[in-house]
Amino acid sequence: MRTVALDLGSRKTAFCEVAEGRVLQRGSVTTVESLKSLLGPEMPPSKVAIEACREAWHVHDVLSSWGNEVVLVDTTRSRRLGIGQHGRKTDRIDAEVLALALERGGIPVAHVLSPHRRELRRWLNVRRALVESRAQLVTTARGLARERGRNLPRCTTRRFADNVASENLDAELAELLSPLLTLLSSITIELKTVEDKLATLSATEPIVELLATTPGVGPIVAASFVSVIDDANRFHSAHHVESYLGLVPSEDSSGGKRKIGSISKKGNSYLRALLVQSAWSILRSPVVTPLRLWADAVAERRGKKVAVVALARRLVGILWAIWRDGSVYDANLVARASSKGTRRNAQSLEFRAEALGRSGTKLHKRRLNSSEVTVS
Repeated sequence: MRTVALDLGSRKTAFCEVAEGRVLQRGSVTTVESLKSLLGPEMPPSKVAIEACREAWHVHDVLSSWGNEVVLVDTTRSRRLGIGQHGRKTDRIDAEVLALALERGGIPVAHVLSPHRRELRRWLNVRRALVESRAQLVTTARGLARERGRNLPRCTTRRFADNVASENLDAELAELLSPLLTLLSSITIELKTVEDKLATLSATEPIVELLATTPGVGPIVAASFVSVIDDANRFHSAHHVESYLGLVPSEDSSGGKRKIGSISKKGNSYLRALLVQSAWSILRSPVVTPLRLWADAVAERRGKKVAVVALARRLVGILWAIWRDGSVYDANLVARASSKGTRRNAQSLEFRAEALGRSGTKLHKRRLNSSEVTVS
């Protein structure tokens, strides 16, 4: 099978074919369809490497339909292949490095989302854009009102336009805010359409309903989790999923010293932000749940910000376990796990105290022996 690599770009795509460590041909095209003469259905099938990016899924589908074996490369680990080495990084060089690495083997492969999950993620991205635009418009409107000495009433962004319309504003401020309120009303209408579409897509995903039984996790968070994880069975443990979403502490153990830092923040940043928001909602909720009790205990020791991130990480493990087992959220099971963790922590502290006590006794004896030697 031939070995080819593509370096995808917004304006052009560089390609490179190698065999036995030598470059056979290279070049660039402006569209994927232009690769038919190299990788089309009439040509011998090839093993093709492409880096994961926004257009990678489309390219993957096209090349696969032509009979090629497409390998999606994990960009977070592409430097180990030599990409960008010695400060040299161009489309031409990247394509060659990818092709040679593919031929050698051991290339870090990225997961290819299933078509249905891609569609779910696309609509979630549309919703995100609308929600963020609405929030920005509300912030701008409130700022303009404050400039004129007027504080607009607090409310949700969804009801902001209606509430402001009912306010007795002076003519100049009303004229100033009118374009923003018109846009807000339009966004609210479009948002309803998008959320209906998401509800339809989620209805074909039974797992979304199961995940949404978890406190603090609504249909949007559950759907986002499904659209990113895609297949729970591709992860062997909860810690693996937590690491995939960048919610585990970063670590540098080189040089014989182990340094633990803040969370790695790798993976999908939007899902990570949603999970942190879910954790805040649990922590601030007046309803006492095992998860909130657990987070409160962490907050007492480490502070609320650390507790929220720890709770978001724990939510990931719970959601993954629900998906893996096809079950629903079980508060009793979480309570038992939390209690077990608390007992383990208490036992650890007790063991540490005993160990320190033994150490202190030995140190005291050594000091006595030392003093006796000195006196004599």
